[in-house]
Amino acid sequence: MKIGIIQSNFLPWKGYFDFIHDVDKFVFLEDVQYTHRDWRNRNKIKTPNGLKWISIPVIKKDLQAINETEINNSLNWRDKLVLSIHHSYASAPYYHSYKDDIMDTLKKEEKYLSNLNIILIRKLSELFGIETEFVNSLELNPEGSKDEKLIDICIKLGADTYQSGPAAQAYINEKRFSCENISLVYKDYSGYPKYSQLWGEFRHDVSIIDLLFNCGEKSPDYIWGWRND
Repeated sequence: MKIGIIQSNFLPWKGYFDFIHDVDKFVFLEDVQYTHRDWRNRNKIKTPNGLKWISIPVIKKDLQAINETEINNSLNWRDKLVLSIHHSYASAPYYHSYKDDIMDTLKKEEKYLSNLNIILIRKLSELFGIETEFVNSLELNPEGSKDEKLIDICIKLGADTYQSGPAAQAYINEKRFSCENISLVYKDYSGYPKYSQLWGEFRHDVSIIDLLFNCGEKSPDYIWGWRND
């Protein structure tokens, strides 16, 4: 059984869903430190005026875990966020077919950032027909730190293969996985085909909603479906 483990991100790019599609079980790594100015609470969309960051404001505390990070609901961020998305994608071919799936979720009064992120990721995965099983690391109470924590999750889930992001090759200890008879594979994010995208030069590094609103039910063809040709 192949598993993958990543922190929950806010409306992540298409590669995140490609990663989920690749594995049998996907683990949201929520009991690790929250990193500010990262993908946890923000992402990029294309607009008539170029790339724009969209984000969810959070209450900043020292040394808080991802699952403990609260959304700053005292700010009127939801209406502004929904309006930004609308202005950027209202003319996209599939915007009106899928906008309620995204907007209704964004308007939910969630207290914690990770809860909202996970709801959005699960909703989008459902729209793309992904059948991977989702697990929250909090359910497993993993022990250790860094590689030890990942290995403990693999063991508790009965994994024989662990899929990692390519950047981890620079620091992951492959021997530790080998000692536990866990094969280690690295995700390849190269080769994604371009699709019809609004607003100028094509960009791969944008939120998944760009693909969803532009390609609708054909979105998987531009994430993993093209590899079956």
